[in-house]
Amino acid sequence: MQQTDLSKYNNSGYNPGGNALKRILWYYVNSLFFISGLIPSSTLKVLLLRLFGATVAGGVVIKPRVNIKYPWNLQIGNNCWIGEGVWIDNTTLIIIGNNVCLSQGAVLQTGSHNYKKTTFDLITGSIIIEDGVWIGCGAIINQGITLGSHTVLTSGSVATKSTEPYNIYQGNPAIKIRARIIQ
Repeated sequence: MQQTDLSKYNNSGYNPGGNALKRILWYYVNSLFFISGLIPSSTLKVLLLRLFGATVAGGVVIKPRVNIKYPWNLQIGNNCWIGEGVWIDNTTLIIIGNNVCLSQGAVLQTGSHNYKKTTFDLITGSIIIEDGVWIGCGAIINQGITLGSHTVLTSGSVATKSTEPYNIYQGNPAIKIRARIIQ
């Protein structure tokens, strides 16, 4: 029976974008202005994200303690809200549409590992969050997922598959529980 051997792990083929200096600078900017929670200004955070290559539209609110891995792999639409403690682990592209709410403690993870290989190879996949989506507190979106327009992913749920528009998903793994009707 084979066993995992992390000494053979090699992700040399992975390129997160940005050069080494840019990644180091972002590490410190992210730690000071985003993760620490010392700077409450969304305006400054949006400016910093844009300086590091993110595409950020107007009306975006970024609460304290948000962790963003690589801003150059991030696109955020108009009037979005990113709640406290959100972790945007964007080893590859994340696209967030307009009027999206990421509630406190939500996790967007574009990377994982191939547990079937002894070398535990890195697996990445983009996340697309279409317009009007609400991601509840502590919910997790895995790599390669598209959340359809106006989907609700309830608190603590885990999206392991893409969702259909205008539906509410709950559980681990998240399943469709009913339609979302907006009045």
